[in-house]
Amino acid sequence: MTVAIPLWAVVLDYILGMIMWTLIARFGMRLFLPEESTFFFSQFFIKVTNPLLKLFGPITPSFLIPPLIPLYVAWFFFMVRFYLMPWLLGYSVMGMLSFPLESEFGRGVAYLIGLILN
Repeated sequence: MTVAIPLWAVVLDYILGMIMWTLIARFGMRLFLPEESTFFFSQFFIKVTNPLLKLFGPITPSFLIPPLIPLYVAWFFFMVRFYLMPWLLGYSVMGMLSFPLESEFGRGVAYLIGLILN
């Protein structure tokens, strides 16, 4: 699948995908943990994503409640991955990049399930 996609696009998609999923994970953790939690993963997600949230601060609507802001910023990374990346690669249909990061993860999960069931 990644043979037709240039290496720079796959690397960029992996980076954007990791950022997007980290923001989504921060949102998910915030559903169950307070912002001041001492849980290691919560502190990691907050420390890693705070610079992004500050960067997107000027375009973040003021009516959003603070727990939703990481999800809002993650939406921008999703849009870049789903619309801008295929356009930059010259696809005529939006969404043709098909998220290499998630495809690799899905293949890995399918492989592991195959090992367990066989």
